[in-house]
Amino acid sequence: MEDVDVVVIGAGSAGLSAAKTLRAAGLSFKLVEAMNRIGGRAWTSDQHFGVPFDIGCAWLHAADRNPYFPEAQAGRWTLHHHDMNIDHLYYRNRKASDDEEAAMKAADVRLFELLAAHEVKVGDDDRLSALLAKGHAPRAAATFAGPMDFGADEDEISIRDFQAAADLDPNYFTKEGFGALVARFGADVPVELSTPVRKILWDVPGVACVTDRGTIRAKAVIVTASPAVLAFEEIEFAPALPDRHFAAFFDLPMGMLTKLPVEIRGTRLGLAPFDDLLIERLARHDIYFLCFPFDLDLMVGFVGGDFAWEMSAAGEAAGVDFVVDRLCAIFGGDVRKHVGRAMMTNWGGERFVRGAYAAARPGRSQARATLMQPVAEKIFFAGEHLAGPLMQTCGGARLSGEAVARTVAAQLAAK
Repeated sequence: MEDVDVVVIGAGSAGLSAAKTLRAAGLSFKLVEAMNRIGGRAWTSDQHFGVPFDIGCAWLHAADRNPYFPEAQAGRWTLHHHDMNIDHLYYRNRKASDDEEAAMKAADVRLFELLAAHEVKVGDDDRLSALLAKGHAPRAAATFAGPMDFGADEDEISIRDFQAAADLDPNYFTKEGFGALVARFGADVPVELSTPVRKILWDVPGVACVTDRGTIRAKAVIVTASPAVLAFEEIEFAPALPDRHFAAFFDLPMGMLTKLPVEIRGTRLGLAPFDDLLIERLARHDIYFLCFPFDLDLMVGFVGGDFAWEMSAAGEAAGVDFVVDRLCAIFGGDVRKHVGRAMMTNWGGERFVRGAYAAARPGRSQARATLMQPVAEKIFFAGEHLAGPLMQTCGGARLSGEAVARTVAAQLAAK
C-alpha cells in the first residue's frame, strides 16, 4: 500500500468523519476497516424483519447538537421525537400502582438533583450506586441510570463520568434507520474493508501500520477502535504505549445494551406506538420495551449491563424465550400465537467491537482525558468514548473524529 499523510483505523462514525475532514484539508489518507462494511456500531439491516431495523445505535440523541439530525431532515428521513418517559411500569408481573409510578418519577428527579449538587472528593465513593442510595426508590431509578443509559450496572459507573455526560434530549427515532444514515454519510469515502490493522510501529519516522494486505506508512495515525479492542491488544503497538494510555483502555470498559426485537402480529396488546414499557425484576434482570415504533409489528426489548452480558452468553434462543415469556406473563398466554420473527443483537460477540459503548470505572473517569492526548504527536485516538458530553453517542463519535482530524491537519501544516 502507498504512503499517505494519515492512516485512519476504523470506518465507523468517527473514522468516516475524520477521513472527510482530512480530505477537506487537502491531506492524503487511507481509511482501513476490519469488518466488511462501514458504519461500525451504526448498522441498519432489513434482513430480519423485512423493514429497516437498527442492529446498533437507533436514537438520534441531542438532536439540537447532533450533526446527523439536519442530514436526516434533508434526506427526508421519517423522524419521531421520543421523550423516553415510562408509560407502563410493572414489578415482575404486576402493574405498578399510581403511587409507585409517581415514586419512580420522583426518584428520577431526585437523582438529577443529587447529581447537580454532588462533588466527588478524593477518597469519596465514586460509584453511582452510592449516590442512588441517597435518593428515593433507588431500585427503579437505577435501571435507566445504569443499564439502559450507560450499559453498566450502577455500582460499575463513575459518578464523575455520569455527571460529565450531557442531557441527550431531544431524542429522535428514525424509521429508515440511523445506520442507513451513517452509511449515506460515508458513501463517498474510499475505504479498505476487511483490512484489520495488526500492528502500529511508531519508533520509525512517522508511523507504519501493518495490515493483512500490506504495510501503510504515514505521518500520523488516528485510531477509532473501541477501548475493548485495544485492551484485548487486537492492535499491537511497537514500542508499547505509555502505561497511562494502555491503562486507560482498561479504565474504559465497554458496557452492554442488547436488543431483543420480537414481531407481534394481529394485536397491539392495548399499547400505543412508541409507548415505553419497563418491567422491573430481581437481580437487575429488568427489561425495557419500545412498543410498536412507527406502528410496526415490533416489540423491541432492551436489556443492559451485566444481565445483557449474561443474555449474550445464553444465546439468542434463550433471549427470545425470555422476552416472549415476559410478555405472556403480563398480557396472557395468547400472546404466544401472535409471535413471529425475532432476533437478538450481540455486539459483545463482534470481535472488532466487543460491547456497546464505553463507561469509565469508578475512580477512573480521567481515562477519557488521557486518551485525548496524542502519543509522540503521531498516534491520536477518537470515538464515542472521547466525545466529551456526547459520550456514548454516534453523533458524538462523529464530532470527535472531526475534531481530532482538524488537530492532526493543523499539526502537519505547522511542520
